[in-house]
This record gives sequence, C-alpha cells and structure tokens, in this order.
Amino acid sequence: MSAFFGSEINAQETSERYNENSVNPIPYDNQLYKRTVWRRMDLREKQNQAFFSANNEITRLIIDAVKDGLIVPYVDDSLNKRMSKEKFLENLKLPTVEDDDFGATEGFGDDGWGDSGWGDESVATAEPVAQYYFPSQLTIMKIKEDMIFDKVRARLYYDIQSLEIVIPATEVATGIEKSIGVFKYKDLEQLFRSMPDRAIWYNRYNTAQHRNMADAFLLRLFSARVYKISNPNNDEIQDVYLDPKDALIKSQQLENKLIEYEHNLWEY
Repeated sequence: MSAFFGSEINAQETSERYNENSVNPIPYDNQLYKRTVWRRMDLREKQNQAFFSANNEITRLIIDAVKDGLIVPYVDDSLNKRMSKEKFLENLKLPTVEDDDFGATEGFGDDGWGDSGWGDESVATAEPVAQYYFPSQLTIMKIKEDMIFDKVRARLYYDIQSLEIVIPATEVATGIEKSIGVFKYKDLEQLFRSMPDRAIWYNRYNTAQHRNMADAFLLRLFSARVYKISNPNNDEIQDVYLDPKDALIKSQQLENKLIEYEHNLWEY
C-alpha cells in the first residue's frame, strides 16, 4: 500500500513540475519571473500577411485540421473543456434569417398562396445548405503566452499557450467579435511541422526562404498588440481605459515596459 501511495505522489510531483501545455516546458523551480500576456493578432497587417497567403491561410489549416479530426478545439483559453467538432462547425456558420431576433421565418412561413404553380415542390422545400465563413474572413487571432525568465539558462522565453480564432466585428451582424474556438499551441505546433508544404510563412521578399509557421512563431515574426496582462481582477486594457485611443496608447506603453523589464532581467 505504501508503495502505491509513494508512486502516486511521485507521479503527481512530476506532472506539477512542468506546464503540460508548453512546447518546450521550463521547470517551475527554474522560473525566476513569469507574466501571462494576451495579444491580438490582426492577420490583415502587412507583417502578419505572411501567415495569411492565399489558400494557405493559417485559419484554413486549422479549420481543415478540425474537420479531419487532427486537432481538438477548446471552449476557452484555460484549455480545460473541449469543444465538439459539431459545435465548432456551428460557430463557423454564417447567420441566417432564422438566426435574427425578429422571427422573420415565423412571420412569413405560410403566406396562404398554396401551390406555387411551378410543378415539383421538392426543390422549394429542400433543406437549405449551411453556409460558412470563408477562412479569409477570419482575420483576427488571439494569443495567450507566458513570459518566463529561466534563471538557470539566464534567458527570457515566450511560451505560447493557445491561439484563438475570432470572427471580426465587421463580419458579425451584432458588431461584436465572436470566438470560434481556442486551440492548444502545442497541438498546432505539431500540426504545422507535419505539413511543411502547406503551413508556410510566406516570405514576400525571397520566395526561396519561406519558413514553417511553427518556426515563424518561434522567431516571433508576427505583430500582435497586448490587450491584457495577468492581474488580480482579470481586466483587459479596454476595461480600464474605455477610450479606444487611450487603450491603444496604454497597450504600447505596456509593450515597452515588458521590453524594458526583459532588459533589466539580464542584469540579474
């Protein structure tokens, strides 16, 4: 019995020693400093368009992988609750008349005209084919990452935890962004490396030097604005600074502070 409990404790200690969602986990005992940072990546920005080349959009790769059962989406960036493939595809559907708040189909379902007079009614009564957002319409991704200073290797690491696909507000009738699903970056990193011919970070200046998307994230060849840093109230910047201009300025200031803090850690 004692041997059983001993092995159970050792297994628990081993599982708690590392972050299981990290691509290259850093032992907790080696972490001198850590902050969790959330970023917003606009794939329309020039620097990010390399992840969004025609027919090889990062959103297309992820959606296809979910359909093929290669990766699993999650409900939120805690990565604790899985999302079913059916729910993910439901989130991808374009809004229809039935989805509005005015009961359009209910009010106009039977107009009293009876037979259309055009013969076969099967076409008119056929189930409508579901319409989905194109991957090229999904231009926003949110990144959750841990900023960790490893005191053993005396180096700062950016440990990406998750990527989230978001429908931009301009593509939603309500004018409010909508999350489609969140993904473990560890799963995506393996996915990108398994498809070198498709997961291409497109080098517009030298097509002989394209990179794999996994390497592009590792080298931080993307632009993504900070919108939240770990805090007791879990507030986003825009929750504190309601004016969009003030929120943008504060985001830039926080980015500069992170860079400055990284520089100061080298003197430790």
